[in-house]
This record gives sequence, structure tokens and C-alpha cells, in this order.
Amino acid sequence: MKPHVVAALGGGHGLAATLSALRFLTDDISAIVTVADNGGSSGRLRDEFGVLPPGDLRMALAALCDESEWGHTWRDVLQHRFAGQGPLSGHALGNLLIVTLWELLDDPVAGLDLVARLLRASGRVLPMAAVPLDIVAEVTGLDPEDPLARREVHGQAEVATTPGHVERVRLVPETPPAYPESVAAIRAADWVILGPGSWFTSVMPHLLVPELGEALRVTRARRLVILNLEMQTTETDGLTAAAHLDVFARYAPDVRIDVVLADPDAVDDVASVREAAARIGAELVLAPMAARDRPGTHDRLRLAAALQDIMAESPAAPGGMAG
Repeated sequence: MKPHVVAALGGGHGLAATLSALRFLTDDISAIVTVADNGGSSGRLRDEFGVLPPGDLRMALAALCDESEWGHTWRDVLQHRFAGQGPLSGHALGNLLIVTLWELLDDPVAGLDLVARLLRASGRVLPMAAVPLDIVAEVTGLDPEDPLARREVHGQAEVATTPGHVERVRLVPETPPAYPESVAAIRAADWVILGPGSWFTSVMPHLLVPELGEALRVTRARRLVILNLEMQTTETDGLTAAAHLDVFARYAPDVRIDVVLADPDAVDDVASVREAAARIGAELVLAPMAARDRPGTHDRLRLAAALQDIMAESPAAPGGMAG
């Protein structure tokens, strides 16, 4: 049986957790990573050089590194963050390396492929869009005198930490171009995985890139959504597990999901989550994924075991491309 071809969509620590688990199952992984970060080192490099924010791309590359002394050393180099008070303070070395390669090669995908070769990575890391994105959210609850009033919050970092209730998000630009490689990876996969991760700022944005949304709709791949271990993050405060899936349906009404994977300890009402999964065409699978000593953190071996059980029921397809 040939290995599965997997496209994993997301950003930040959530996508890194998925990639770390997938490495045990296949070497044919395409990580398609959000490019909306506007904070920290990524935001500074984005503002100064007009480049894609490199931070989430760096984290995905590090998660796919080879399980060897070479791979782990270069992973640690990539993740090293400078301290002090000087101009390098707060920058991750990997962000600087990636931006350097982009300037030398004038091709973001080629630059990321070169870093992947350095890490002997199990797959590729690709940007979600060919231009830097901004996330704009409509948020209620920011005005104590009028809790239902909607206010716009601009920027990924600001939306992720808003004390209000996120009602809707959009991208700026609204119809960003996608890299052909990212579209092709979704169409050629036999499994497409979305999540876990910050729901409105890492997972949902992929659905708003028109070419990615269309690829998700037409791919012959089986589609899997992984729910978060902690539902009540700042940007999803008050959102139940079932409501997470209803949000997905609102942003991608034409995308059918085959499986929803959730940790039983993170699900408040199994029946309601099962019903919400059914509304998007999916079966709910419950499996423990949290680290035993860190309940809000994924254990890559437990996540890998859950994914292996799901994928074992669906052999790798001869080709995922839809006509």
C-alpha cells in the first residue's frame, strides 16, 4: 500500500502539532500555511520588507524536520530567538534565514523548499496566498453600553486577542491569489486536514482564499477537521465544539467534510457535536489526543495514533486530482 498523500492546512502551534504527528505516517506532506501574522518578529519583517510573514512557515518547517541529530540541530537553529535589547531582539533566526532566501531567489516557494532540504523535512511547506494578508473581524461586546454593537478589529494579532465575540472575519485583500503549488497539493491529496488551531485566524482564513476554497470543494481527497483541545480561547470565547463546526459550515457551505476528530475531554455535548458534524457530512470520531501532563497540548504520538486509525479505513487513492 503506497503512503498517503496529505495536505494539512492551518498555522501556528496547531498546524505544527498536526505535522509532527503526520511525520510518523507519511513523508508526502504539504503544509499550506496562513500568511496573515502581523505581530512579533513576523510583523516587523513584513512591515520592513513587504514580504510574507515567515513565522508560521518557519514553525511548519521545524515540525517536519528529520528525526536525526542533523534535523534536530537545524530545527533548533531555525527556532532560535535572539534576546537582548538590540535590533535583533525578538527575531527568530529562521525568520531571517527565510527572508534572506526570498531576497536572493525572488521566489518564496523556492526559498521554503531550500530550507526544507536543509532540515531534510518530510514534505513541503507552502504559503496559503501569494501576498501578505490582513484579517478583519466584526466583533461584538466591545462597547459596554451597547454589547450588540459591531466593531471592526484589524490584524491577526488583534483579532486573536480581542476580548469581544468574533461574529465574522474577512481577508484584505478579499480575493488574494494562491500559489499554484498550494492549489495543486490540495487537489492531488488523498487526505486534506484542517485544524487544529486558532479558529478564526489560522483555520477559517484558508476557506476565504477563492482558489483554495474551490480546490477544497472539488478535490477527491477525504477531508478531516481536527477540533481544538481547548474550545474557549480568547477569539472563540463562548463558542462550543458544535458551534466551531457550524462556523466552518458558514464559511464553506459547499465543502463536504468526511471526518471530525475530537478529544472526548474537549467535547461538552457529544450528541450536539455529532449532529453538527453530520450537518457538514462528517462522522465524529473521539480519541484522546492531549498530552497527559499538559491537557491543552497535543501529544504527537496520540494524535498520530488517532490519525492512523482514521486513515487505515481509507486506503491511499491512486490519485486525488479531480477533473
